[in-house]
Amino acid sequence: MRAVDIHAHVVLEETFGAAGAHGPTLTEEAGGPVFRVGNYCLRGVRYRGSPFMEPEKRLVAMDAARIGVQVLSPNPLTYLHHIGSRDAIAFCRRHNDALARLVSAHATRLLAFAALPMQDVSAALDELDRARELGLLAGYIGTEFGTLLDSPALDPFYAGCVQRDVPLFLHPAPAGIDGPPGDPRLTRFDLDLVIGFAAEETLTVATLIYGGVLDRHPELDVCVSHGGGAAPYLAGRMAAAARKRAWAPATIRSDGAFEERLARLWYDVHVHDERALGLLRSVVGDQRLVYGTNFAGWDQAEPQPLGALGETLTRNAARLLRRPALAQP
Repeated sequence: MRAVDIHAHVVLEETFGAAGAHGPTLTEEAGGPVFRVGNYCLRGVRYRGSPFMEPEKRLVAMDAARIGVQVLSPNPLTYLHHIGSRDAIAFCRRHNDALARLVSAHATRLLAFAALPMQDVSAALDELDRARELGLLAGYIGTEFGTLLDSPALDPFYAGCVQRDVPLFLHPAPAGIDGPPGDPRLTRFDLDLVIGFAAEETLTVATLIYGGVLDRHPELDVCVSHGGGAAPYLAGRMAAAARKRAWAPATIRSDGAFEERLARLWYDVHVHDERALGLLRSVVGDQRLVYGTNFAGWDQAEPQPLGALGETLTRNAARLLRRPALAQP
């Protein structure tokens, strides 16, 4: 059975400059490549000439990693969730057009998720519709964009995903790229990536459950990256809060209610450690786990013989993506 990798970002030449003054741009300086989004600069990452931007190199690397199908997603540096709506809409349209052309040229190996302008819920749903007409599968967004994930303002968006029968994928971006700066302590040692992402994912899980999103939209399928951050480790403490704290809604106060909702979310298994994977599996089970690698990224997962779990992950991806053919050997 072919591995289906749902955590694989892409950088598209056609998107450079598509967000006006925000870029993005990719230039060469004395110290090497510089990728700029607004005032944020990522230095030393060679997107050009790598699988990020060269589909043939991606396919060769996928073969080496025993990945049959990969679902490409927006680079988290380019969510652009905090810029003006007009520039965000223009960028997402350019991005999704280019991504659709890329995956259509390699239709047996590559699928894709759409970038969405989450500043404007109506525009995000319009772009989701347009992207699906182009052949993209679902929306892929950040975890923070100025509107709390449990805000009633997002209910039309969640309802729209359910009505369209599409899942929703959530993956953090480094704080401060185009929005408010994050904790300054996270600027050291790449902690915005190492710890900041996990904190955002944990907040996402807590907000979706405590804030009642899963209860208001019981058919919504949400997949959270990196195994939900620290949520598996904190599951007992989070469940205790749901039972005992005054703010907890009645729907999650009974024994097992929090845990049931935790297991209703989907998670990719890009967690770097067999012990962490074992904990994730013991807390939420196997039936909503999917394979993810952060392909070509700094922390790309090494291919591991997953045995029967690998087959389960592929079948799960086929269910989540509404693509039953992916589960065929």
